[in-house]
Amino acid sequence: MIYLYIRQTVADYARWKEGFDRHLSSRQAGGATLDAWVLRNVENPNEIVVVLGWGDVAKAKLFVQSGSRQRALRKSSPYLHREIWRLARIFAAL
Repeated sequence: MIYLYIRQTVADYARWKEGFDRHLSSRQAGGATLDAWVLRNVENPNEIVVVLGWGDVAKAKLFVQSGSRQRALRKSSPYLHREIWRLARIFAAL
């Protein structure tokens, strides 16, 4: 399992979340699994971390560069900072 770790600061969390929810079918069509977490910074609620599961690293890379993703970002809240990592799960802590 591959995970995309996306850390970003958005201008408006509520608007961003609406766009994120609307984009679910596009993420799944691009290879995303139902493994998804959205986390917010308790001191800055517009700073978020999104962790998305993917079955294939090549599909995850393509999705990051996809036109569908870019269009969804333009429609949702503008981001002020973003970093994206591709991670592989090594083990689950007990």
